[in-house]
Amino acid sequence: MKLALLLPAFLTASALVGAQQTITTLVPLVFKPLPLGSISPKGWLKDQLRLMSDGLAGHEHDFYNYVAHSSWLGGEKEYSNLNEGFPYWFNGLVPLAYGLNNARLKDQVHSAAHIVLSRQSSDGWIGPETGTDRNFWARYPLCLGLIQLAEANKTWTTPIVSALHNFTSLMHDMLADDYTGYIYHNGDPMSADGYSWGQARSQDMMITLQWLFEHHPVNQSQLLLDNMNYLHQAGLNWEDWYNQQAYFGQGMENDLNILSINLTQANYPFEHGVNVAQGLKAVAVVRRFTHNDSLVQTAMDGVNWTMQYHGASSGTVLADERLVGLAPYSGSELCTSVETMYSLSYLYQALGTNYYADRAELAAFNSLPALLTPDWWAHQYMAEPNQPYAQNLTNTPFYNVNTWGQTFGLEPNYPCCTVNHPQGWPKFLSNSFVKVGNNCFAHALLSPGAARTTLSSGKVTVSCTTAYPFMDALSYTINAAAPFDFYVRVPAWAGSASSIAVNSDSTTCVSPDPDSGLHKLSLPKGTSTVLYTLVSDIRTEPRENDTVAVYKGALLYALQVENTNTSTLPKPYNNPNTYFDANYAPAQSRDWQYHNTSAWSIAIDPSTLTYHGHNKTFASYKLANPAFAPDATPGYMTALGCEIAWDLAFGSVPGYPPVGDKKRCLGNTIEVRLVPYGSAKTHMAELPVIKLAT
Repeated sequence: MKLALLLPAFLTASALVGAQQTITTLVPLVFKPLPLGSISPKGWLKDQLRLMSDGLAGHEHDFYNYVAHSSWLGGEKEYSNLNEGFPYWFNGLVPLAYGLNNARLKDQVHSAAHIVLSRQSSDGWIGPETGTDRNFWARYPLCLGLIQLAEANKTWTTPIVSALHNFTSLMHDMLADDYTGYIYHNGDPMSADGYSWGQARSQDMMITLQWLFEHHPVNQSQLLLDNMNYLHQAGLNWEDWYNQQAYFGQGMENDLNILSINLTQANYPFEHGVNVAQGLKAVAVVRRFTHNDSLVQTAMDGVNWTMQYHGASSGTVLADERLVGLAPYSGSELCTSVETMYSLSYLYQALGTNYYADRAELAAFNSLPALLTPDWWAHQYMAEPNQPYAQNLTNTPFYNVNTWGQTFGLEPNYPCCTVNHPQGWPKFLSNSFVKVGNNCFAHALLSPGAARTTLSSGKVTVSCTTAYPFMDALSYTINAAAPFDFYVRVPAWAGSASSIAVNSDSTTCVSPDPDSGLHKLSLPKGTSTVLYTLVSDIRTEPRENDTVAVYKGALLYALQVENTNTSTLPKPYNNPNTYFDANYAPAQSRDWQYHNTSAWSIAIDPSTLTYHGHNKTFASYKLANPAFAPDATPGYMTALGCEIAWDLAFGSVPGYPPVGDKKRCLGNTIEVRLVPYGSAKTHMAELPVIKLAT
């Protein structure tokens, strides 16, 4: 087997060429995001955000040491010398607090921001580090949280902008001084591996620099551009990875964990799952200041190759800490899921290609909810497409994850997912509506919500009532101060009979733009109503070893595996130190295991798949709360299936199913039930195909 390896490289020729250009502008985003707080959730999405607020995300500030007693706030609790725990949490809590307009969460955000900004060093450094231990990485998520707060609350705009400019001035001096704080130098207290996080994730800092450049340059435009170029010059750049010669995994769809570490370790920054998820948006961010339009295709190649060779059927990236191929027992980290969602929504705004929005919804409606308990008090570190149980495994099938990684808990493995997961739904919400030009507005990520903005013609408010993606109708009430164009996005899977009606007039078929997927409606001044009805059919997509994944609309359906569950008080799996304050830990915080009570080794006949659901035009259907609880969703499928012989991998999880003559029914044909993947904590999503219909 031939491996194409790319050695980690900074100061690449491509980077230096970009740095030498005299650029004074940024390539505009195709769609403009709205300031945080302009969009509010409705329906099931509001329920989900409230569950987050009442669950783990909304209470980490009370009892989770890596937030409540972080060194950023004057404490001394950190899970690594990267000091990333608090910034991860802050980046998710800001959009959650302002998306819900929740006073308690806003108090947490404001208190935390006040402490962090008040502790800014006189030279501009933000964070607890001193001297030679300064490393830029953890500032990236912190700054993303700060710019969201500055948009949402004008009281905070001036102090945040001032603090960020002081910091970026220091960053400029440090980067000009042989990339201090960005790359490893002999004698640094942190290893070269420690610095690689910031080099591989530099696009997240560039987003903050670009926000300052566009909204609050304060006579530092050139310095901000210089910083972008510095980060790129010495970065681990994703355009170097996304090329036909270098990309890891082509022709290697099976389990990569069987390979020698010597073949993969050199490229680890490009293989680490969360890096990959964050890196999906990188070249689009870089294109904005390099004006290199070839990166548009590079971005598409990056997403396509990642999903072709390492993509989960649920929309996330398979990487049990490292890219792993397409084995159905391979896991995907919760951090990877939320970062994938954010990257794909950014790509849609930056490049305007419908494919990215479709993939953002796929991850949001399938991968993310599968990784959380319905009450949002416990999460998995690692979820698998074929996961008939979520328990302490006999042996770990994963590259660098313990045997508890697939269980649900406060901290079933590394703490990063505990602090980073809150950004998932809130950022999906805040990116769901966008501006198109100066006088147009679009619903980009379909979901129940309301948005307000001011266009060149005046104020507009849009309210969408829908049970999408569980049902296929969306109802809008729109108020406009003057005529304007409103767009709805049409997913690529939508059937040609999908339709739209304005003000109860005759229904017409949608005719979306082939690239953006947007269908335009020219609406008058005043109040308009729109009924948007999508048509979705059952579809299957081939997976490895003659298996299929089953979809309808934006939802993945999986074999429902019945289970019983057991819970215990939280316990540390990877961290010997006390990681939560027992005096303040809520009783709801528990660790859970799920044990299957029904057969999982099932093959199905896809020709017998039948959907059972509600009237697709019923936009006001009220979903159960929690919407992603087992048996709560309004639709399911049935199919003919049978049990087959199916061996375990590593003695602990379902391996590759048999193919060809080895795939035989062990008993009678039965009817099996498939349910939305996000609601099934025990599930089989990649099912062997067998002919059973007569």
